[in-house]
Amino acid sequence: MLEHKSIRKYTDETPSEEVLETIVRAGQQAPFASQLYSILLSRNRERNPWKAPLLFTICVDIHKFERIMAKRNWQIVTNDLTLLMFGIQDAALMAENMVVAGRSLGLGSCFLGSAPYRADKIAQEYNLPKHVFPLVQLVMGYPAENPPPRPRYPMEFTLFEDKYPELTDDMVSRAMQQMDEGYLAQDYYRKLKAKIPLEANRPETFTYENYSWTEHICRKWGQWHPEPKELLEQLEKRGFYITGKKPK
Repeated sequence: MLEHKSIRKYTDETPSEEVLETIVRAGQQAPFASQLYSILLSRNRERNPWKAPLLFTICVDIHKFERIMAKRNWQIVTNDLTLLMFGIQDAALMAENMVVAGRSLGLGSCFLGSAPYRADKIAQEYNLPKHVFPLVQLVMGYPAENPPPRPRYPMEFTLFEDKYPELTDDMVSRAMQQMDEGYLAQDYYRKLKAKIPLEANRPETFTYENYSWTEHICRKWGQWHPEPKELLEQLEKRGFYITGKKPK
């Protein structure tokens, strides 16, 4: 687990059915509240990202539980936000178990976090019923590369015992330095050509010589998705209503 890294190049070898089933079973054994998840699978290398042999789409799935409740003569009255929160926990824990299981069997993987913003297209492709929402996608296969593990925050910026501390400027600077120097040493963003463009009225002052993780992540959350409308629309298309009552 300490050697985890995202893999974006895969060999031609295809995991066996036994390996596939072991990964999924390991995912199922993650802790859960109500097993509010399902997994979609594509083995289409030509369409899968980086021609990986396996593409999993891990979904929050309330539909299956609706069917179970109907068998017991119950209807869901819990609000959709609560259901989503518990479903996200279930699905995320399952997805991480799958990554660890794959790693133990010699496979590499990479998460794709954009699935919620393409939920309608994924739903159409896989014929999803309402109340099934794609949370994250996971490509997996045998690695054809061996990048180093990516940097993480220092322990003092991660583990807070007894109470949340006052974050001093020194603490923040040390955490930023550890992340930025680590990514620069690996030439990560230059290799991926991954510099996020700046929007209007903000001059570009970074090159790949100094563009690193903290600038990259600041450009994401300092420019993207200022309004929740797009995501709320995707949720409502899948039958989840967060901001008001469900239509009759």
